[in-house]
Amino acid sequence: MGLGLAAFLFVAGCSRSPAPPSPEFEQASRRWSALYAQKLDDAYLDPSTGEIEAQLQRVPADSVDSVASQDLLQRIQAGRTRMQAAQEDQRRAVANAGKLPTLDPSSTNFPSPAEPVAAEPADAGPEDAGVIAGPQMGTPASQLVAGFEGCFTRGTPVTVEERGMRDTWQLSDRASCQLGYPTHRDSVLVIEDGRVLALLPKSAMRTVRRYEDGGTVPADSGGR
Repeated sequence: MGLGLAAFLFVAGCSRSPAPPSPEFEQASRRWSALYAQKLDDAYLDPSTGEIEAQLQRVPADSVDSVASQDLLQRIQAGRTRMQAAQEDQRRAVANAGKLPTLDPSSTNFPSPAEPVAAEPADAGPEDAGVIAGPQMGTPASQLVAGFEGCFTRGTPVTVEERGMRDTWQLSDRASCQLGYPTHRDSVLVIEDGRVLALLPKSAMRTVRRYEDGGTVPADSGGR
């Protein structure tokens, strides 16, 4: 009985306690935590990860941090493999996106594009259509003095209903003016506020006689 107890005490006294925590693991773990917090999954591909792995591999096998160091080392290696595969997939996707397929309509079921048909020009109206030459409504009266080749001369003032007396201009009888401004041959330009108010046909003008007492009668009434 005494010998057995002595043997037990001897064996128990010879067992060794685990090695203390590893400084290598402490440093590697701290560096990895900081790196991952900064770059997230990109940390697996960071060049400094190799130094962290080297520190983890130097952790003694009998250290209390041995299991934890191996676990962290495996997680880093697995993460690197995953990120490298993702990078390769992305590279292939970009490369394939840059390749445009060339399709021959004769060897596919796609219909050939229709031949372009030249559009007919829009109808511009009669051949002689275009901008009407000569002064129009809104033309400054000052342009009638020296503009338009001097083809417009002052006419007799007329009374416009509800507007009063207004100056008029009309086309000169010169042959060159009659040919140059044919649309104004039988028109009178009524002026108001320094601009052409209207172009009135001469046939629309009515001549009246005004007597001293203020009365008026049409000129074609024979004075009755």
